[in-house]
This record gives sequence, structure tokens and C-alpha cells, in this order.
Amino acid sequence: MPEGDTVYATAHRLTEALAGVTLVRGELRHPRLSTVDLKGRVLERAVPVGKHLFLRFDGSLSLHCHLRMDGSWRIYTGRAPITHRTRAVLGIPGTTAVGNLLMEMALLSTSDEYRLVDHLGPDLLAPDWADEHQAEAVRRLTEDPARPIGEALLDQTVMAGVGNVYKAEVCFLLGVSPWTPVSDVDVEKTVRVARKLLLRNALRTNRNTTGDPRRGRDLWVYGRARQGCLRCTGRLLVLKQDTRTTYHCPHCQPGPNPP
Repeated sequence: MPEGDTVYATAHRLTEALAGVTLVRGELRHPRLSTVDLKGRVLERAVPVGKHLFLRFDGSLSLHCHLRMDGSWRIYTGRAPITHRTRAVLGIPGTTAVGNLLMEMALLSTSDEYRLVDHLGPDLLAPDWADEHQAEAVRRLTEDPARPIGEALLDQTVMAGVGNVYKAEVCFLLGVSPWTPVSDVDVEKTVRVARKLLLRNALRTNRNTTGDPRRGRDLWVYGRARQGCLRCTGRLLVLKQDTRTTYHCPHCQPGPNPP
């Protein structure tokens, strides 16, 4: 499931694979962009902003996309599989990057990128993260003290990068139910834990929030409906929160639940 760490890793792989070499193939298979040919352009770097991805080309041109739930970029050194799901094909001699099920695709001036992400909260994986980013994330979290912490964590206008997996894992590490009001949560710690988990997994192949490298012990509660809580082995509650499936352990995470 693409979250901030997935987008960060995707940007890193695209930059390593394609940057600095003139494209010999540059197809965009999107209704509004189908006539665009990026062949001859040079990718300078790919930049993640929360769950958004910008591919910056020479001439101050940027390709914006969002991975949403199912989007991906894959790098191939042999023949690249192109299917009806393919939305972008970028190739240099010997290497091809294929973007499948990409959403919100747009071409724009690099200087205008901010227009598409200006509404977002602080990016938890921002390389220039500083005290003011922490303070701004805390401020945004506490603007609605009655809001359930699980909903607030998924709100990208509060802070960018947390998805459904990290929502469940952050709430577990905080020891609170996802339905706990923000006012009853240590919001300073919330931001620190969320950033720590995303940073830890930014370039990992397999997402891990527990620090335990053993197979099947990579997450505390998310996706563990059959196995139970990794810490206490107790039965998990698997409920919907604002349309998203939420996992939590009522023993390790006391607090309110929906009716």
C-alpha cells in the first residue's frame, strides 16, 4: 500500500535509474497527456512530497503523479511489460521505468509544483525537517481536539505521509485506540513517532515498525486479524473508521470504540 515511505523510495529508485541520461522513450498514456512526448528530455531528479511525486526534467518541466492505492513505478533492464494499466513509459538505453495506475497526472512548470501540494501539512520525510515543521504539525493536529486521532493521522492537510498502515501502527505505539480524541493524546510524541517510522522505512524493501527482522513479526497490529496482537497475542478489533479498515488491540490500546 503506497504511503509516504513508498513514494520516497520510488523517487529514489527513479532518480538512480534514469537521472542525467537523455530519454529515448517518453510516453504518457493519459487522456489529457496522450499527445505529449518526453523523448529527448533529461530527468534531473524525482522528488517526493508526502504521497505526491514530481519528476523534474530539464527545461523546468515537472510531471506530477499520485500513487493512490494501487499506483506504482517499476524499473526494468530487459523488456518492459506494457499493459492497459500503464500510464507512463520513460526509457533510457538499457533501462525503462513503467508507471502503472498513476493518478492525478499533470505536466507543469517546476516553479508551480507548490500549487498542487500547498494545501498539505508538513512532509514527515522532508529532508529539511526542523523544529518549525514539528511545531506546525502539532498545531494542525490540535486544531480539532475532539477529532479521533486515527482520522487526524490520515488527513494529509495535517501532516503528509501517513497512510492506513502507519495510522494503525502509530496508534499502537502510542497505546491509544484510533477513536481516542486528539485532546487525550500526546501530540508531540505522535508527530515524532510517525516521522521515526517513516524514516526507518524510507528505503526498506519490506516495511517494518517493530524492529524485529523475523518473518511475520514486522507489524504490531496492521493486517494481523488472524494472528492477533504481536505484543500480547490478544484478539484484534478490525473496524471501519471513515471508510478505512482499522486494526487495533483493545488490551494494549485502551480507549473509545465506535458503537
